[in-house]
Amino acid sequence: MRGFAAVDAAGSAVVDPAHLGDIQGAWGRLPVRELAPRRSRRGRLAALAVVAGPGLLAMVADNDAGGVAIYAEAGQDHGTRLLWMLLLLLPVAIVNQEMAARVGAVSGVGHARLILARFGRFWTGLALGDLVLLSGLTLITEFIGVRIAAGALGVPARPAVALSAAALLAATLTGSFRRWERMMYVLIAVDLVIVPLGILGGGGDARPSDLLLPGIGGPDSDAAVLLVALAGTTIAPWQLFFQQSSVVDKRITPRWLGYERFETVVGAVLMVAGAAVVMTVTAAAFRGTPLAGHFTDTAGVMQGIGARLGGAARTLFAVVLLDGSLLGGMAVTLAASYACSEVTGARHSLHRAPRRAPVFYGLIAAMIVAAAGVALLPGVAPGMLTVLVQALAGLLLPSATIFLLLLSNDTQVLGPWVNPPWLNWVASTVVAALLLLSMLLVVTSVDPDIPLLPLGVVLGSLAAAGLLVAGVLTGWGRRAWARAEFLDTARPGIRVVGPGDLVVLPPRSRPVSRLAQRRRRWRTPPLEELARPHLSRGRMLGMVALRAYLIVAVCVVGLRGVVALLGR
Repeated sequence: MRGFAAVDAAGSAVVDPAHLGDIQGAWGRLPVRELAPRRSRRGRLAALAVVAGPGLLAMVADNDAGGVAIYAEAGQDHGTRLLWMLLLLLPVAIVNQEMAARVGAVSGVGHARLILARFGRFWTGLALGDLVLLSGLTLITEFIGVRIAAGALGVPARPAVALSAAALLAATLTGSFRRWERMMYVLIAVDLVIVPLGILGGGGDARPSDLLLPGIGGPDSDAAVLLVALAGTTIAPWQLFFQQSSVVDKRITPRWLGYERFETVVGAVLMVAGAAVVMTVTAAAFRGTPLAGHFTDTAGVMQGIGARLGGAARTLFAVVLLDGSLLGGMAVTLAASYACSEVTGARHSLHRAPRRAPVFYGLIAAMIVAAAGVALLPGVAPGMLTVLVQALAGLLLPSATIFLLLLSNDTQVLGPWVNPPWLNWVASTVVAALLLLSMLLVVTSVDPDIPLLPLGVVLGSLAAAGLLVAGVLTGWGRRAWARAEFLDTARPGIRVVGPGDLVVLPPRSRPVSRLAQRRRRWRTPPLEELARPHLSRGRMLGMVALRAYLIVAVCVVGLRGVVALLGR
């Protein structure tokens, strides 16, 4: 198999040979030579069980310490009036993560490595800097979540944080992707305690209108912060890096992409359902109490839940917080380590033993130890820090989505797998909406007394007009799709057996479209063979303007956080 892997690596974009070979998941193995579609239901379910993992973990891990805190703040301060936001964010999460999974499966290359190959060191440095900064801060909030949950469970903070850090390191340093994934499934199974928590919360007396009618529940000068934080915690930028790199590391190819898409959708639904449970339970615990509208941190939330819903609900909430912190900590750490290793050219695979990928595992260990130490420092305001970190994630999300969108339309990388026109319009609308939220946050940070609704209408109209003009001027999706539809590749097949042996497609009982035929045999050629994509002057100016705006927005929000911290 090693000889075959070397041949495959020579004819594809795959960087680390450990990313080639059979899929080895928690529930079994899928041979790389299997090309024929599975006809029986049992066979398809067995394949799904093996493929599942990257999308499920990326989605469920997003309900981490920061996510639980933001959903709890929404429930305590606004009841169930923000459930509609979760409903809107569900398709956004699915669209973003599907693009990441598709790019990873077709190219066999991680997100950061593709950005470097297609856009150069400057843009890679910015994207990687965003990721490392956000991942480091997020990891600190995960260990703060461990500390708070341990206190509620009657465990001393320092031993709990140290034990959690050691557990994350032990799960990662096994040198086996299969063993690592099995440990992650254990944590996902523990997260099911959210079901009895929801039952104890009684649904929070949510009304159908809370899902359909936008509302925030009254005047609130921090409403824009909460909305951006909700977006940032539900669709975090690190998820894009993690899922694409995890798909590559698990050796998922386009042959199994349909299964990967399905498990991503399932994971997104579970994520939003869990977020809704946390929001409704917290709403039920604080409705009609003097603490409603006065969120501090998750420790205060657990006290309120215990006083109103009982000790069992408080314990279950602490378990959800602890489990989410561990899942989130693992995913965030891997996202940053994958990206840094991809850019530096270091080996980066959970299939390798630590001694065969020292940079990859060394980064993981350094991040975990450093974040655990910072989380134990006295004087850290957990509630404020968590909200600001999630707001930062929301601010940086448009930039990460744009890079993903550009890669998803790169015909040299994806060939016939590029985005269809409708998906480009959906993704562009998502970017416009995220920018709208961030603009609301920036303006209200400068002038807290400005009415939120009229401002949202004005900025929303401007964003919609800009999106329409951009679509008309570029015709982006239509041209990209047309090029992919009739693209003729010089690579007539995929080598999977040995030198000179091409894929023999199995006979089918129905005709296959030209596009489907091209998709079957397309894999991204070696990245060094690809011509650098042409960035028009307008697109380049747009990317520079977006980066300049994000710098200003981050500075404004950071200054707001410092002022709030000094005023405590």
